[in-house]
Amino acid sequence: MSSCKPRPSSNDLVRFSVAMPEGLLIEFDQLVARRGLAKNRSEVVRDLVRDALVEEECATPGSLVMGTLTIVYDHHSNDLQEKLHTIQHDYFDTIISTMHVHVDEHMCLEVVVMRGETGLVQSVANLILGTKGVKNGKLVLTTTGRFM
Repeated sequence: MSSCKPRPSSNDLVRFSVAMPEGLLIEFDQLVARRGLAKNRSEVVRDLVRDALVEEECATPGSLVMGTLTIVYDHHSNDLQEKLHTIQHDYFDTIISTMHVHVDEHMCLEVVVMRGETGLVQSVANLILGTKGVKNGKLVLTTTGRFM
């Protein structure tokens, strides 16, 4: 007879202990409270671990990532919209979708959804952010969720 225990599946919960300074635990409990009624210490720790794993995967060259690039620009800038459209058409296989919002009579906000290898997505985002007339922008990367 074998005394080997079956391996837990990836969805089985495993308990472990964490030791931390009391002051840090007090701040952590405040974070848990801010996250809402449905959250407890375990849920927030799982969220933080997932965030760290996503960040690590997004920083790994060659990883397939999803990204949203949010930019703000003055649509009256010299041929800026034409330049942005050219970039979007040049990278149509990376840029999945865009959403354009009129902020006021001059300013526009655009959200560009991208998918691809992390280096390519970052390069396309930098190309857009570096286009003269783009006032502000930020790229947020995440995984495709394959391993989550």
